[in-house]
Amino acid sequence: MDLRQLEYFVAVAEERNFTRAAERVHISQSGISARIRGLEQELGAELFDRSTRIATLTAAGEAALEHARAALAAADALGRAVAGVTGLVRGRLSLGMVVGCTLTPLFDALAAFHGAHPGVEVLLREADSDRLVAAVRTGALDLALVGTPAPPPEGLESLVLASERLVAAVPAGHPLAERRRPTLRDVAAHPVVCMPPGTGLRAVFDRACADAGVRPAVTLQAGAADAVADLAARGLAVAVLSESMAAHHDDRLTARVIEDARAPALLALVWKNTRDPAVRAFLAHGREAFRPKDPAR
Repeated sequence: MDLRQLEYFVAVAEERNFTRAAERVHISQSGISARIRGLEQELGAELFDRSTRIATLTAAGEAALEHARAALAAADALGRAVAGVTGLVRGRLSLGMVVGCTLTPLFDALAAFHGAHPGVEVLLREADSDRLVAAVRTGALDLALVGTPAPPPEGLESLVLASERLVAAVPAGHPLAERRRPTLRDVAAHPVVCMPPGTGLRAVFDRACADAGVRPAVTLQAGAADAVADLAARGLAVAVLSESMAAHHDDRLTARVIEDARAPALLALVWKNTRDPAVRAFLAHGREAFRPKDPAR
């Protein structure tokens, strides 16, 4: 067996789907299937139950998963330890980001990192915040840009990039447009469009509503802020967004800070392994990219 087979096995186990796993490791579905078949033949046991559309681990697969992860982590640690001694940053940086992210400084940081360390392969993966945080915890991702309630996820290190209030965004002529500081009860008097559970923004909104004893009717959900805004602009529901998300649509939506939703929505980079030279190098570029610009310059 080789490390690539173990990487493919772990990818399918985590994605629970051969197609998504193939996309994640940049190989064809037939290729990843063939490599895992080869691993199964070598081990003398089937690792996945293929009788349904979901790739479910067999008992043998469950037993193998922890050891496969440990083997990959050991091999990765070996390369990074040598890189740390020699001062070279090589290998791979796996970065996650929330779906629909259009945060220019993050892309600036990626470009600067790639320019400074062309020997590092950068892998980028989109998902909702809960899945990204879980992937950082397991080591499937080195770090991730996530939306999260305050404080950031426990047990992970973090760099908060933005802290914003929730707003209700509505088209002209909507009753909430006339209120300077609507409350959660004001918002809940109308159908609501918001991001789905698993996203940081939705977690902040749900927590605020629970604290206020309010049960809004979330009639529409969309995974990207632009889609949430588009639905609200058509008069289908009141959009609940962060201040910066709503600001991108101020030509067609009026945004009002929700008075009693006081806990902010955070946008943060989260990571677990600060000994990783590639993670440290990327964080240096990230801090520079997100540093407030001096207007005098």
